Amino acid sequence: MRLQGKVGIITGSAAGIGRGIALAMAKEGAHIAIVDINEEKGKQTLEEINAHTEGALFIRDISKKENVEEIVTEVVNKFGKLDILVNNAHASRQAPFVETTMDMFDLSFNTGFYPTFNFMQAAYNELKKSKGKVINFASGAGINGQPTQASYAAAKEAIRGITRVAANEWGPDGINVNIIAPIALTEGVKEWSENAPELYEKMVNNIPMRRLGDPEEDIGRTAVFLASDDSDYITGQTMMTDGGSIKL
Repeated sequence: MRLQGKVGIITGSAAGIGRGIALAMAKEGAHIAIVDINEEKGKQTLEEINAHTEGALFIRDISKKENVEEIVTEVVNKFGKLDILVNNAHASRQAPFVETTMDMFDLSFNTGFYPTFNFMQAAYNELKKSKGKVINFASGAGINGQPTQASYAAAKEAIRGITRVAANEWGPDGINVNIIAPIALTEGVKEWSENAPELYEKMVNNIPMRRLGDPEEDIGRTAVFLASDDSDYITGQTMMTDGGSIKL
């Protein structure tokens, strides 16, 4: 129970990696606020989490700055504090570089970068009180320059940039700010693997560990570590939770 009594906000946690992190943290004793635009899946995940911890809640988010401030206030009013902020939510569309549009950049930045930035600002005062942990998300798409991922890569690398800045500024406050860059077998990847089995097999064979990470057991456990006291001397780092695919 490494997170016993801790309070965390996890964005994009109705499904996929966010859900895996929420379950992993709940099983370690954390109170979780599921923040997601998908109300149906969010409430399903809430039921799963409530089997492991009392007092979890679902908050619908539409990624507006004023909503972010209200969410932090709601969580603190319910639980009395905030210890953990996980900025996982992000949406994007792929296209070749010369076909990438400003709308694609707007989608990626408005659902990924700006909510991450806004949540960090809104949560700062509470995290300073608790000497809390921030976990943001990057991607090998940005670190390695994945083709067709210009808008997503740009937003993810921008998130890495502000993470390092916050780690330097907030270190004296006792706040740790780190990044996870994952590869995971989410629901969407499973569907893609069924539709394109040869491409999926090629991707898996390019991973030294020869498998994709499990959202809860692999990515979630990494998030638990970064949210726990065990990571107190780690900040500003990118944790490549990708089976060895990229070596920084």
